[in-house]
Amino acid sequence: MIKNEQQYLNTQTQLGKFEQALAQHESRVRVNDDVHPVLRKAQQEAMRYQIRELRQELEEYDALREGKLTVLEFDSFGELPQALIQARIAAGLSQRQLAERLGLKEGQIQQYESTDYASASIQRVQEVIQALGIKVREEVVMPTAGAVR
Repeated sequence: MIKNEQQYLNTQTQLGKFEQALAQHESRVRVNDDVHPVLRKAQQEAMRYQIRELRQELEEYDALREGKLTVLEFDSFGELPQALIQARIAAGLSQRQLAERLGLKEGQIQQYESTDYASASIQRVQEVIQALGIKVREEVVMPTAGAVR
């Protein structure tokens, strides 16, 4: 997941490198047949897979920045940190701007996001939610009888 503009730029650069490497690999293969065809195909598929993954990350980040996503759904509390990062991006806020809203230093937000808010208290998470102006719906699903011991 791309979390900031620098990572976005780095991802674009990596995508270009993979695309170039794939094109070179495909043109080189035609000339040089000393690589086993199965290995050649595996190498190409690995590069194509990485290209698809990078494009998907870029598209997701673009969709967030452009406001195309208005509801972020997650299946567990553990996914809340990614939703907070996505909500910040969708709000058009940089890490610095969010930090200013919270009265923190930018480095603290960078730390929270790089560790998926692992060191943030519940109170801090609530403050981030308020600073972003988002609503998080609460739902607790109770275990079926006999499932908890």
